[in-house]
Amino acid sequence: MKIRVTPSISLDQEEITERFVRASGPGGQNVNKVSSAVQLRFNVDASPNLTEGVKLRLKKLAGSRMTLDGVLLLFADTYRTQKRNREDALDRLIDLIRDAATPPKHRIATRPSLSAKRRRVDSKVKRSLVKQNRRKPGFD
Repeated sequence: MKIRVTPSISLDQEEITERFVRASGPGGQNVNKVSSAVQLRFNVDASPNLTEGVKLRLKKLAGSRMTLDGVLLLFADTYRTQKRNREDALDRLIDLIRDAATPPKHRIATRPSLSAKRRRVDSKVKRSLVKQNRRKPGFD
């Protein structure tokens, strides 16, 4: 089954591995009995559906969630049910890939206008005068 991320990117269900573990924190007997937390693994390097640019940006966005092997790890334990945690982890993966799919805008270098330079210098001169007036009078 294909998971649609963007119009040009779709992932195979086989690329995503899910492992269910017990959630930490309070919750009474439910925490001790049910493995409701989800650990989602997605191998970014081995994915044929992502371009090299998207892979690089995804690795940068993932940060510490990326392993040295190029595997993205997402851990979801917000909800009490396994189903909701699976959906949450998958949604977070899709959001990350969507963010990585949009290339950054290139900054166009601009120069400050002459009036902006004059305003800057005038404000510096004005500030300097304020500070000079705070000084104790000298013995000149």
